Amino acid sequence: MSRAVAGKALAASLVALLAVALWAGPDWLRGLSFVVRAAGMRGDAAEALSRWNTEPFDVSDLRVPTRHGPVRARLYRPREGWGGRTVVLTSGVHADGIDEPRLVKLAGDLASGGHTVLTPEPEDLLRYEITPRLPDILEDAALWASGQKELAPDGKVALFGISFSGGLSVVAAGRPALKDRVAATLSFGGHGDLPRVLAFLCTGALPDGSRMAPHDYGVVVILLNVADRLVPPEQVEPLRAGIRTFLRASHLTLTDGAKAEQTFARARAFQAELPEPAATLMGHVNARNVAALGPLLLPHVKGFAADPSLSPERSPPPGSPVYLLHGEGDTVIPAMESVLLARALRPHTHVEQLATPLISHAEVDRQASPSDVRRLVGFWADLLDE
Repeated sequence: MSRAVAGKALAASLVALLAVALWAGPDWLRGLSFVVRAAGMRGDAAEALSRWNTEPFDVSDLRVPTRHGPVRARLYRPREGWGGRTVVLTSGVHADGIDEPRLVKLAGDLASGGHTVLTPEPEDLLRYEITPRLPDILEDAALWASGQKELAPDGKVALFGISFSGGLSVVAAGRPALKDRVAATLSFGGHGDLPRVLAFLCTGALPDGSRMAPHDYGVVVILLNVADRLVPPEQVEPLRAGIRTFLRASHLTLTDGAKAEQTFARARAFQAELPEPAATLMGHVNARNVAALGPLLLPHVKGFAADPSLSPERSPPPGSPVYLLHGEGDTVIPAMESVLLARALRPHTHVEQLATPLISHAEVDRQASPSDVRRLVGFWADLLDE
């Protein structure tokens, strides 16, 4: 469903939500304004609300130092200066990195509301690789930002991560170097335990014994990461190149259907050029054959995901508040991951957890009732006030 359609559904309850916002105060109104912007609501009243207390911002590119070398980053800075917490916002696994349109929009929505936003671009994410370097880079980016007086006058930042970067942001927030440097962390569609998520993607089995069809996108990302365990060394990089082409085509379906079809055709061409067994694996990718790939991948996921730094439930917990936001029907990283992570973190810190039908995987793009919208607005209002 498009943002425009979802926006019409939200607009139907706008008057009631405005009444709640006026009663609850400016923090709730700010949360409502942000949700209206993020959902792309249309109409005079919605557009006026989306502009409430907003300001223009400037965008600049820079390099942020990390222990693994400098990384490309982008800074979204309100022109009126510091008015809200600086947010270190990291995308999920995506070849577009900090240029990914949905990430750019989210950063802009936050910046127009007064928050400076830093979007670092770890190179592993560009390659669809999930590695222990990622939480290191998120930690170092947060340390750098929190040490810049013009970005963090009180020496604190917020960490926001999308998809797999959500769980990894929680890992980074629990590192000793970030004690007293992180005001709050948001995991948006993120994981609690990486081996558990990967096992779900391979089998469709959830921890409570229920089942749900996993999204082929997540399964294909696993194959890319464990390709060296399934094919001879000389076939690893050619297979990964084919997989990255398929994943790129999947992203393009959101923005350019014709280009997506051309890119899917290139992915099929890779299959014809690869030797066995890589050709068969690439065939499963092109056919979105999760049933065939899952059993092949399952024996390898525990070893691949064993490093504790890849799972917040296996890492030291943050001392600062953690916000866990999830789409109820998420088939890439199930919403149960946020429920289980909240349970693991609550003995150590304050946790806000919300699963909502308004969200698919990590985007506000679904219809829902006014009560669902109120809960989502309240969640964002509390988070943006940290």
